[in-house]
Amino acid sequence: MRFASVTHDEQPLAVKIDDDRAIPLRGITELGRDTPASLLREPPLDADAAVRLSEVRWRPVIPRPGKVICIGLNYLAHIAETHREESEYPVLFTKFASSLTGAYDDIPRPPESGAVDYEGELLVVIGERGRRVRREQALQCVAGYAVANDITMRDYQYKTHQWLQGKAWDAATPIGPWLVSADEVGDVSKLTLRTKLNDQVVQEASMELMIFDIATLVATISEFTALEPGDLILTGTPSGVGFRRNPQLLLGDGDVVVVEVEGVGRLENRIVDER
Repeated sequence: MRFASVTHDEQPLAVKIDDDRAIPLRGITELGRDTPASLLREPPLDADAAVRLSEVRWRPVIPRPGKVICIGLNYLAHIAETHREESEYPVLFTKFASSLTGAYDDIPRPPESGAVDYEGELLVVIGERGRRVRREQALQCVAGYAVANDITMRDYQYKTHQWLQGKAWDAATPIGPWLVSADEVGDVSKLTLRTKLNDQVVQEASMELMIFDIATLVATISEFTALEPGDLILTGTPSGVGFRRNPQLLLGDGDVVVVEVEGVGRLENRIVDER
């Protein structure tokens, strides 16, 4: 099953996607803390209020997550291109809910940064509370998956050894367009991620190349913080980022970035100079 957070006639709705229709969930305005996996398995659908997909505007699939936890350096080829060392523990950083934007929204290129970059990623949406979850049980906490683009201001990222200031710009991380339930996706390691810049493929990798798989990430994060329904995990980007190319391939006004994960979804965002 597929679910999304949208607006229709300026009204926010949580919906189930059924072919070319969006069917509202009765009494629920967005996906998140109030839509655990147990509810999504038997959603309270208001079929009489269904609308065409062409009539909705896509919001971030989870507009107001309690936590947005991101993984860095989770593919060996990406570690190699950044000239860093492999770690036995995942590299973790965070974003804010205000960092998120919709699957087809324009992304502002801030005047302060001269090094805006793309990072296509698979997004994990937590569906059940978990604390100190064993790896063998970790996938039971996952509601489903979506697509993310961890747009990064590289010059700000490397101002210090912490990455926050380069990763958490407002309205710069598109996620969506929908949540695909974990049972529909199946074996995540079989998925392929692809990023295109102006129709040129710049990233392509199988999820089986992740150093830390989804179960390991959920188990590791839940050691130090409880994961709640609607929390998000960005699982890391493969090699091919623009900042590490020679010559560099950074994002400019009018560039269009597409990130797609087969069987999950597709983002398409235009970069627009912020004035």
